[in-house]
Amino acid sequence: MASPKPISFKSVTKTYGSHVAIQNMDLTVETGEIFGFLGPNGAGKTTAIRILTGFLNPTSGMASIFGMNCWKDTVDISKKIGFVPDLSSLYDNSTGIELLDYFGSLHGGLNRNVLNELCEALKLSHKDLNRKIKQYSHGMKRKLAIIQAMQHQPDLLIMDEPTQGLDPLTQISLFGILKSFSNNGGTIFFSSHVLSEVENLCERVAIIREGKLIVIEKIKKLKSRKRRVAKIKFKNEAPLKFDLKGATIISNKNNEVLLSLDHDINPLIKMLSNYEVEDLSIEEPSLEDIFLEYYKDSNHKDLSL
Repeated sequence: MASPKPISFKSVTKTYGSHVAIQNMDLTVETGEIFGFLGPNGAGKTTAIRILTGFLNPTSGMASIFGMNCWKDTVDISKKIGFVPDLSSLYDNSTGIELLDYFGSLHGGLNRNVLNELCEALKLSHKDLNRKIKQYSHGMKRKLAIIQAMQHQPDLLIMDEPTQGLDPLTQISLFGILKSFSNNGGTIFFSSHVLSEVENLCERVAIIREGKLIVIEKIKKLKSRKRRVAKIKFKNEAPLKFDLKGATIISNKNNEVLLSLDHDINPLIKMLSNYEVEDLSIEEPSLEDIFLEYYKDSNHKDLSL
């Protein structure tokens, strides 16, 4: 018998009066996956995460974690997950270590070895942990929230904008921690508006718009559907025409040509072997390019994350 999925949404709808926050969502996340969840403010990301973490009950359908109902089985689920919220609600009058002790007690006690490893990786010192949380910077609060979520070695991490307030070096350390967590069988549901970090971490993503999932796909496959741009600098005068299937000239001047290409570049390489080429660069589509393509409104204006 197959093991239950770390995350499963089955026909989940959430309404507030006449407003539909999530509509008929079907989604599964596989074991060991770092899954990206993308959408601008108001798209339904936070509602979906609040359903997963047991703060909201779906109007219809069911969300489950490891086969357990997210609304009914919150106590059992809490033992298997770690949650990093978007705006961490931390106890400002507690010290960092008091907060970690409290959450550790909910999971059978604090694991000092794991705690020390996480604190060292995220550069949160023992001195920091003994300070009141109200004295923390935003970045320090974010580090504490991440450590709180990971200290009991959960099977599933649910992370909502986990890098907010983190400096670049700490972000790199966090990405290393998350990749190691995934390689060891842990699963991560990663919601972020920073598309470059999603592209760096995740193999598969879902894009939500106005409460509806509009695509669930591997990033590599999404990229293969979008055209590339080739920039070619010829030593001598550039050819006026390019008789290549799927190629469109964007510009042709000063011995430099910009081409829009289908995913197959081999015909171009073969054609260029007949010319003296000084430089060639081929720009792959980014996840941001793909996201914005899905997020054009009816007036062809890009919607902001």
